Amino acid sequence: MSFDVLQSPVQFLQQVGICAGQDWLREYEAWFEREGQEISDAVDRAGTPWLRMFDRWGAREDEILYPPEYWRMLKHGYRAGVLWRVFEQNSLIPAYLLLYATAFYDAGLACPYTVSLSTIAPLSKYGDEELKARFLPRMLQRDDSVWQGATWMTEIKGGSDLGAAVETVAQHDGNKWRLTGDKYFASNAGAELAVVAARQEGAAQNVRGLSLYLVPRRGEDGQLNYQIRRLKDKIATRSVPTGEIELRHSEAWLLGQAEHGIYLILEVLNLSRVANCMGSVALAQRAIADAYSFAARRTAFGKPIFEHPLLRRQFEDRLQRLHAASRLGWEAVRLLDKVWQEKPPYSESYHLFRLVAHLAKYWTAEFAVQTAKWAMEVYGGVGTLEEYRVERWLREAMILAIWEGTPHRQMLDGLEVMQRKGAHRLLFQHLARKAPEAQLREMEARVERQLSLPEVEREGTLEKLFNDLASFTADALSRDPGR
Repeated sequence: MSFDVLQSPVQFLQQVGICAGQDWLREYEAWFEREGQEISDAVDRAGTPWLRMFDRWGAREDEILYPPEYWRMLKHGYRAGVLWRVFEQNSLIPAYLLLYATAFYDAGLACPYTVSLSTIAPLSKYGDEELKARFLPRMLQRDDSVWQGATWMTEIKGGSDLGAAVETVAQHDGNKWRLTGDKYFASNAGAELAVVAARQEGAAQNVRGLSLYLVPRRGEDGQLNYQIRRLKDKIATRSVPTGEIELRHSEAWLLGQAEHGIYLILEVLNLSRVANCMGSVALAQRAIADAYSFAARRTAFGKPIFEHPLLRRQFEDRLQRLHAASRLGWEAVRLLDKVWQEKPPYSESYHLFRLVAHLAKYWTAEFAVQTAKWAMEVYGGVGTLEEYRVERWLREAMILAIWEGTPHRQMLDGLEVMQRKGAHRLLFQHLARKAPEAQLREMEARVERQLSLPEVEREGTLEKLFNDLASFTADALSRDPGR
């Protein structure tokens, strides 16, 4: 593959076997080349958006203030179909294609689309007919009137141990619920709808006591239904407003069965984890593309630095690993697309998806961080300067490694689905005829040995195996000529 192909997310996807030649996707990419990238850069330079909490008469309004161009850039993705195409085609593939193209230019901007997708999916699956009739059409608009979604789970104690950390309480109030609590890392603050984790009064103080609720920005009386305490200052992803949300007797509707809440919450997180994979691979592609553009023109010792053997070999290695990362990430997309409408209890196909999603999120996010760091090194001192954008990719990549669960969380969740559901055996069956038989059997034996260890040792020594399993899976998928 020519390195020039890396300048286009659409061309790269086609080169690695993803069906990405649709006219609407090409036009979306072309718009970013014409206008979107410049807007994105300006928003990143401007830093944290403003929060106007009160109007001129002292009434609470909690309006997030971005430049008008930001809203034009944001709504462009919704018009292109990041939500409505999913339901028109009954497939998540269009959404993840648009998320990939978006993240190539602005990984932070992909977040509002991701959490909106992660709101509309459980609403469509678990909302009653009245709830869907009230809210779904708003989120499926094809113009600037479209509503956005958000997923608010994390509180001040953190997001890994949801069973202990979620203190938001849900009280029954006729045909709806009232939520009271605080969400500490609330991406896409200001969204018209949010899915929120809360615990019903008297429910168990563990993950089994959690339920998932739909919370609109405004209540039935038209008044604000939640308030934004403040917006967060962040090193990156400035194109998504992240804030602290106060729920005070806020109107809410239960989604699904209360006792299934943790499963619904994990469904939401897994949609976002796969989107995170797309963002990581797209960002890594962009970092390599920008590094190549620089290295092909920067001269040292009489020739472009790209022509020096050591650096050229590094480029070739990065490109090979980019191919593997893309295969792994898109395999998670394909598997999710087959099972995303399942409800508990889940099939074996769903458990296979879960393991691949954890492997992919873990491996692609780390690849993005290391690739962005390497791209800065290619640029040298110039790479540390904000005016040339390359340092931005490292800032954005560092967030991707944390969003929707750190590497530590992915390893533990992956271990859990292997122990409880035998997902590793499903994975090895899935990789049969894609990986060499001897290597497959060797990796299978390593996993079984790990699972047979005492608990402390099993978890304490997990990292090397999990990393190797992710790399093995990515390489096996890269060898498959049918993909």
